[in-house]
Amino acid sequence: MYLLGYDVGSSSVKASLVEAGSGKCVASAFYPKQENTIISLKAGWAEQDPESWWENLKLATADVLDQVREGPFDRLRDRLVSSSNPRPEIAAIGISYQMHGLVCVDRDGKVLRPSIIWCDSRAVPYGEAAFKDLGSDLCLGHLLNSPGNFTAAKLAWVKENEPEVFDRIDKIMLPGDYIAFRMTGEECTTVGGLSEGMFWDFKENCPAKFLMDWFGFDESVLPRVVPTFSEQGRLSFKAARELGLPAGIPITYRAGDQPNNALSLNVFEPGDIAATAGTSGVVYGVSGMVSHDPESRVNTFAHVNHSSEDPRLGILLCVNGAGIANAWIRRNVVPRGMMYDEMNSAAAEVPAGSGGISVYPFGNGAERMLGNKETGFGVRGLNFNVHSWKHLLRATQEGIVFSFKYGIDIMEEMGMKVGVVRAGNANMFLSPIFRETLAGVTGATIELLDTDGAAGAAKGAGIGSGIYKDHNEAFSTLERLAVIEPAADRSPYLEAYSLWKDNLHI
Repeated sequence: MYLLGYDVGSSSVKASLVEAGSGKCVASAFYPKQENTIISLKAGWAEQDPESWWENLKLATADVLDQVREGPFDRLRDRLVSSSNPRPEIAAIGISYQMHGLVCVDRDGKVLRPSIIWCDSRAVPYGEAAFKDLGSDLCLGHLLNSPGNFTAAKLAWVKENEPEVFDRIDKIMLPGDYIAFRMTGEECTTVGGLSEGMFWDFKENCPAKFLMDWFGFDESVLPRVVPTFSEQGRLSFKAARELGLPAGIPITYRAGDQPNNALSLNVFEPGDIAATAGTSGVVYGVSGMVSHDPESRVNTFAHVNHSSEDPRLGILLCVNGAGIANAWIRRNVVPRGMMYDEMNSAAAEVPAGSGGISVYPFGNGAERMLGNKETGFGVRGLNFNVHSWKHLLRATQEGIVFSFKYGIDIMEEMGMKVGVVRAGNANMFLSPIFRETLAGVTGATIELLDTDGAAGAAKGAGIGSGIYKDHNEAFSTLERLAVIEPAADRSPYLEAYSLWKDNLHI
């Protein structure tokens, strides 16, 4: 029995086929091979054609089926796609997707305009106006966030600037809702999806009528709400023909990419944290309390296992300047041609604390956790007679970790206790210094796991379809590649962080 997972990102769409019993991914593929086109008609705008997501999803599906046909699973493909099989080998489908996007469709389900995606900033003034007029107590108390630049504010932009489009809208969808709609013909969404769009009232446990009234939206534009783990429709005959799969496969899970990344790492309980550290860095922690940051420096959404009776909130911190800072050091500071593993070895020659240098990796736009200020990359404490490029190299990695720690401190102020940080074995987490510093300064155990978003979505589908009784069974075969415990003596890391924080000017 197999599970099929999709991860619909802004760069590509990935498909993974997972064998349910072993938890092993038997085939995966992504399309396009170059990054998907982002339409930017004006500075700060970012749009994509939802049809491109569907076309790339079809290509990724075909690739996965070709792999199992041509590889050691040569008989598997026929079983997967056989419509005559009374129990199709693919038991369920799960979907992960880029968060905060807006897809507008008419009564015939036709897309009315390109999707305004997560990195589009045109809607900021609309969210700010709502926050100012409605007040922080109402917005933060009910939405747990400022309306900001999220999906509701994007719809407000369409209402004011494209009234002819707005008047034709029958339903709005997040990217994952739209992909599920294309598969099933069913218009539905989840509490998690509505919360990431600022459409969910956590205090009233229903759509946020007060915000929709303020913007002038009718509640009928929202699809019906279904549980994250549930049957959300079945693959239609039309979609099945396009995908080369048997009709009737249930879609039993969907979630935004960051909650899904946490799911992929088996991050479900309060105190667990999922982290990524590519160009930017994300720290996503699970809290068991409905709370918010009064300064709105972090975002709070419903996690995949949230319920009003047993709250599970995902507190999301995004640090724009993470791996991009390390990449800048590689291009501009270290000897030409040095690879990242060589950089890690060179940095390891310097003791923890980098001889008193503090690096602030904030050179990639405004940082929300710093009050939306763009402070720029900074270096403090560098002595020309003492320090070398190796000190600066280590200080950069430590500075990225300290920016994570600064955000984790905010999470702890909100009542979340840090226990375990889980991450994929990629990007900055390939560096021993990065991992050891994060363990040392937070006191958390770092677990590196072998997984990805599409494989996680497949296992999410296994939970939603009842193949797995719970997340512990679903991820019981998740392979731990490394476990890093905090050093016995954490003082060098804590002292360096204290110095870093003292010199942080915001």
